[in-house]
Amino acid sequence: MRAETAEEQRPLRYGYTTGACATAASLAAARLLLTGIAPEVVEITLPRGQKVSFRLEYCHRRDRTAEAATRKDAGDDPDVTHGALILAQVVLEATPAVRFIAGEGVGTVTRPGLPVPPGEPAINPVPRRMMTEHLQRLAVEQTYTGGFAVTIGVENGAELARHTLNPRLGIVGGLSILGTTGIVRPFSCSAYIASIHRAIAVARANGLRHLAACTGAVSEQAMCRRYRLPEMALIEMGDFAGAVLKYLKKAPVDRLSLAGGFGKFSKLAAGHLDLHSRSSNIDLNWLAEQAGLLGADAHLQDAIRSANTSLNALDLARRAGLSLGDRICRLARDRALAAVAGRVAIEVWALDRQGNPVGHAGFA
Repeated sequence: MRAETAEEQRPLRYGYTTGACATAASLAAARLLLTGIAPEVVEITLPRGQKVSFRLEYCHRRDRTAEAATRKDAGDDPDVTHGALILAQVVLEATPAVRFIAGEGVGTVTRPGLPVPPGEPAINPVPRRMMTEHLQRLAVEQTYTGGFAVTIGVENGAELARHTLNPRLGIVGGLSILGTTGIVRPFSCSAYIASIHRAIAVARANGLRHLAACTGAVSEQAMCRRYRLPEMALIEMGDFAGAVLKYLKKAPVDRLSLAGGFGKFSKLAAGHLDLHSRSSNIDLNWLAEQAGLLGADAHLQDAIRSANTSLNALDLARRAGLSLGDRICRLARDRALAAVAGRVAIEVWALDRQGNPVGHAGFA
């Protein structure tokens, strides 16, 4: 068999969600309490029927409490929780129900608009259902008629949460236990898109009607200076303009400010909703055509086609007295309005690296 060379790409490896890990750990701890056996490996069934096994870091009992832990493997996805230890403590209770508690490193919800209500541990509905179903099946298997108190924790979760959107969403004290399928698909960006949707839902639930979707920290700061918006109104969209616009089509607000770099919005103006370089490129030829529609001569258009960057192209147009930044913002706004079916008033701000406006299209 021919050996794989360094240049050949191997298939990207799938991983498992924190919800799947929490299910495995809670099942192992409960099994120890009901059978006296501490498993080294535990098998669970994911929401779509796949059976997967998790190796445990430990499973032990102290008095009426059992605790088990497994280490999260996110596969080849750049997940902040990859390698984190997911822990479950289980206590048997008389009431035949499953009760969830936020352990160290798992956050608590403090604002409406998230999948679980304020005051509850930040353990999403599907992980709750997974744990409940597995524990109930175990109870039937062992003819146990009581219930379970399940405390889920994440080692170093409070520190890891600082690198997520949880603080902005009103989840305090740690991470969320997430997952809808139990599987992390590598580089799918599904978790980031889900966080965008949650951020919009929280803002709407708290009565905010003007949101600013920004590509990064510089554009966020610019919108804060201009509108004095509360942090909850700032949606960190990164490259996922489409995720914001498609969600707002179903759940609109009154006004949306889109803010980010000129190059990224030139992609949106050209019709791309994913602004990442893997999905779309800055088209200098197209920018030259747009400059031509503003009156750029052939020499200037050639210079724009040969520009080093989009900002370099913009500067060439500016020196010639052409408002290319405003034109690109208008086209980007028109694309965005089409994506929300006109249900939201939208403006677009194109900014330089210092956060200064280089183009604007007002609310339509």
